[in-house]
Amino acid sequence: MELLQHASIGFFIVFFGTVFLTGELLVKAKGLFAVLGIAFMSLYFSYHIDSSAGLWILILYGVGLSLIIVDGKVISDGTIALLGALLMGLGLAVPTPSITYAILVVFGFILGMFAAGLFLKVFPRRKLWSKITLRDRMSGDLGYNSMNETYTELKGREGKTLTPFRPIGTIMIDGNEYSATSGGQWLEADEEVVVTDVDGTRILVKRKEQVKEKEEELDT
Repeated sequence: MELLQHASIGFFIVFFGTVFLTGELLVKAKGLFAVLGIAFMSLYFSYHIDSSAGLWILILYGVGLSLIIVDGKVISDGTIALLGALLMGLGLAVPTPSITYAILVVFGFILGMFAAGLFLKVFPRRKLWSKITLRDRMSGDLGYNSMNETYTELKGREGKTLTPFRPIGTIMIDGNEYSATSGGQWLEADEEVVVTDVDGTRILVKRKEQVKEKEEELDT
């Protein structure tokens, strides 16, 4: 396909190939996206690689794709997936005839990975990436709700500052240490404070005497 000698065509081939391959990893498309992605990438590699260099380039790209899948299924912290994406991008850029072509191809690859996220708005999500989403990390079965409830119970409790607040520091309540904020107020260490508000895991404290003065004003 002689059109692939043009960098712009290579950009679109890699873009669509990446969109569909990444989409297959993100959503349940019954294998259709995998077929389309493989077709686009096969077209790209068949034009750009020769028999002598082709094998290790394909291996580089394949290893990168495998690392992304392994990260989603086993490790789930995104680090190995990032390495995999770098290897895939390198595998795409190496066989290109010029630096301009390589830059466009890598750009098409990166853009394609992000564009594949649009499939999540239409197709059902795969469970492959559920472990590294913030929503699932904060789910009740991992203890987030129970931790949130514990922090909520601190409202109205008295404690003491362990560090200066500028305006964030550490307080001690019943032998337990918590990170807290005093809002716009600066506090020194060893001051008596009261928890006036809790928002999730954000603890707001005020000086004990200020809280009592305010309560007395409300009573009068």
